[in-house]
Amino acid sequence: MLVVEDDPQMRKFLHTALLQHRYRPVEATTAREGLTQHAGYHPDVILLDLGLPDGDGIDVARRIRSESSTPIIVISARGQEQDKVTALDAGADDYLTKPFGVEELLARLRVALRRAVRPATGGESAGVFGEVRVDLEKREVRRGGEAMHLTPTEFRLLATLVRHPGRVMTHRQLVREVWGAHTGDQTASLRVHMTQLRHKLEKDPARPRYLTTEIGVGYRLQTD
Repeated sequence: MLVVEDDPQMRKFLHTALLQHRYRPVEATTAREGLTQHAGYHPDVILLDLGLPDGDGIDVARRIRSESSTPIIVISARGQEQDKVTALDAGADDYLTKPFGVEELLARLRVALRRAVRPATGGESAGVFGEVRVDLEKREVRRGGEAMHLTPTEFRLLATLVRHPGRVMTHRQLVREVWGAHTGDQTASLRVHMTQLRHKLEKDPARPRYLTTEIGVGYRLQTD
């Protein structure tokens, strides 16, 4: 696991927490060192700060994502929605705002490691969450064994989330995947289709357990 963080206190906190839970952290304190460590070490997960002394972590995320599918969890004091959207659009898989607790960090790491073992770009043909099973090849969705009718747009939206379990998908990413790269603003339509999916697949659509909202950012498929 690679930790790219220049703050000594945060680095010490992360190092201690990771070692206590049997992770083996490798550390970098600058953007350049982080890129060098990634190229030579090939970590399973990267914890990436944005405010690095020799550059912005956003650029590091873009560089890494252009050559690797390694999960990236941004850890930053920047807590504004636009900061999160920018990082996620740059290729980050998740975003933790400082300060955060050890349990939240570990939960995000577990999700990231599952994606590292079973990458979204692989030959995944099915996804399961709760009582729902999604067969991507057959384009079938069943809830509790019962076949569910989804419109083509609903299925494309669900399939995109299934291919990226646990990852925060921004509105822009989802619109690009579902409607196409050159489509105009479809954010309102995206919300409508997500509401429809929840009514079909969640036990309590008003309090979704699996198709969750990242306020102001996008959506995430929770598989736990």
